[in-house]
Amino acid sequence: MSEIVVIGAGVGGLAAAVRLAGAGHRVTVHERSGAVGGKLASFERDGFRFDTGPSLLTLPDVFTGLGLALRPEPLDPVVRHFFPDGTVLDSSADHDVFLERIATALGPEAAHDWARFWRRAERVWHASWESVLQRPVTAATLARLSWRVRDLAAIAPGRSLRALGRRYLRDRRLRMLLDRYATYAGADPRRAPAALAAIPYAELAFGGWYLPGGLSTLAEALRARCAELGVRIELDSPVAAIVADRKVPGVRPTDGHEVRAGRKVSGVRLADGREVRADVVVSNVDAATLYRDLLPTPRALAGLADRSLAGFVLLLGVRGETRELAHHNVFFPRDYDAEFDAVFGGPGRRARPAGDPTVFVTRAPDPAVRPAGHEAWFVLVNAAPQGTGEAQVDWRRAGLAEAYRDRVLEVLAARGPDVRNRLVFAEIRTPADLADATGAPGGAIYGTAGGLIRPANRGPVDGLFLVGGSAHPGGGLPMVTLSAQIAAAQIGPAVP
Repeated sequence: MSEIVVIGAGVGGLAAAVRLAGAGHRVTVHERSGAVGGKLASFERDGFRFDTGPSLLTLPDVFTGLGLALRPEPLDPVVRHFFPDGTVLDSSADHDVFLERIATALGPEAAHDWARFWRRAERVWHASWESVLQRPVTAATLARLSWRVRDLAAIAPGRSLRALGRRYLRDRRLRMLLDRYATYAGADPRRAPAALAAIPYAELAFGGWYLPGGLSTLAEALRARCAELGVRIELDSPVAAIVADRKVPGVRPTDGHEVRAGRKVSGVRLADGREVRADVVVSNVDAATLYRDLLPTPRALAGLADRSLAGFVLLLGVRGETRELAHHNVFFPRDYDAEFDAVFGGPGRRARPAGDPTVFVTRAPDPAVRPAGHEAWFVLVNAAPQGTGEAQVDWRRAGLAEAYRDRVLEVLAARGPDVRNRLVFAEIRTPADLADATGAPGGAIYGTAGGLIRPANRGPVDGLFLVGGSAHPGGGLPMVTLSAQIAAAQIGPAVP
């Protein structure tokens, strides 16, 4: 039996703890905050309950191997899309139904185009699922993967998601719908790889789901499962460093990632100075934090990709009912590229809050999350991470958050639902708040921006493994859960 320390009680860390404890290891989780879940958090006020992180559950089968007592409910529509010309389109997990809705809203030619794109997205999904998402991947192993020519053609290395959309979709509104999926990975669709076409396929082929009481109940289910398996979770217990000792020459594991000769983890040092021995350390902190602070590794730090998008969030207590809204709703701007230019910045152009942003509104018709006669709205717009650099915004600047709150409400009012005179309260969550609460650098939601190459699940010293949204295979609840599955498989079962 190995002694394993997991750093961070986010979904990736808790899922890894469940799998490793189930494999016979003795597992302790150290969490810097006073709650489990990481970015999968909640906020309660005056009888309202909000998910402040993920709000849509996809690929629910990914969670079945964890032994959780979940009761996901399917959503139809998965998302209601409001386009700037007044068109409304409801997506569906039933492909034929979605094609009918596209034909009705956008015309038969648009439906024909989506059907062609869908066949391509299906090929991208299967190639990614079989060759990338369930196994360790590094630059070296990716180059050696036995891709079939058909798979390589589907994934289209070197082509952007924007370019793929323009090839298949003549209707500008469908191209906007596709572009939005790049932001699921925190990326700009003009630069994001075409392989991200797997994201809409996963959402619409396997459905979008909701957990009664909110998605934050997933964190509590993971915590309960950890308790059943004897995992010890220590809250308010920040880790200051990973301790790595010298040892005999390194190894080259079967995943092709060479472990640096002469170093092996021996435990962690807590912020209070205590050292905790461990045979294996699993890091669920952002890879940038890991390689900058916990185990300084300049080479690994320099190899990290650009930071992902962050988000500006409003938590609204709303009086009355808004019948025109579905559970999930997206209000598109007239100029999507202007939004991307604002939040990503560019050469000679500083990032800034978008003046006319895409607005995502979640309004769960769940009596468990709001008082009778009211609605709990989670409102999200894309935002640059916290900071003072060219590609960042200083969200701590006096008055900025309040001014942008008012702007977002104005945008919503201009596009349809004006709730300014129905508000019970409006709580603000900026990227700076997320950075403070979770330790995510700059409040970036997905760690590194989307792509096939992210930090490997096996670290640069023996006995160190990475899980979570900044590691392979990426961000989002299913992906971080798969990262835990990959890391646990590399660690293997306990040896009697």
